[in-house]
Amino acid sequence: MRAIAFVGESGGSGKSTIASSLAAAAHEAGYKVCLVDMDPQGSLMNWARARASRDIDVIACGAARLPALLASLEEAGVALAILDTPGAQGAASTAAIGAAHLSLVPSRPSLFDLRAAARTREALKAIGAEFAFLLNQGPLAGQTARVQDCVEALAEMGELMSPLIPTRIDYQEATRRGRGVTEFNPSGAAAQEMRALSQAIKRRLSRARAVRRARRAA
Repeated sequence: MRAIAFVGESGGSGKSTIASSLAAAAHEAGYKVCLVDMDPQGSLMNWARARASRDIDVIACGAARLPALLASLEEAGVALAILDTPGAQGAASTAAIGAAHLSLVPSRPSLFDLRAAARTREALKAIGAEFAFLLNQGPLAGQTARVQDCVEALAEMGELMSPLIPTRIDYQEATRRGRGVTEFNPSGAAAQEMRALSQAIKRRLSRARAVRRARRAA
């Protein structure tokens, strides 16, 4: 089983929205997926209540119970666990980072988010965690100078995942209805972005696994 964690100090950066749509895309690709809601706000639990189907498990979990939960999910044949954390550093984020094979840090194209991403990066690097950034909620009008500056800043701090995720109504509407964008509008641009992101994460996880194997063999 692979586990990815959405982490970051910036509230409203889109962790829960991307996590739910990513889970739906992975489920459609044939993976058994579980969403783990570690945020006291319970955004993913609300998403699950709005969802008509129970085909994707969503479980609320605190830091202390996370190792046991992940062990039970692996025993149950779950292929991908997606952990959603609060928008602040604390026990939940620390536990998620420690358990994840890859931590993803969404950031909006703003100075405040970049500063928060930099702080999260330091916490991730301190424990040698595998991580990458996601630029989220950019303008639809194209890659402005402000967005380009953020792309360069995040790339300097660490790997920046592709594609960049712009602000699209499909993300908000899908989340409101308890669906992923690939379910809500399968042929839309947001759905294409989420499928591409899912594939990029899969490749990144494969590279992380190869690095760990090389380190063990050294």
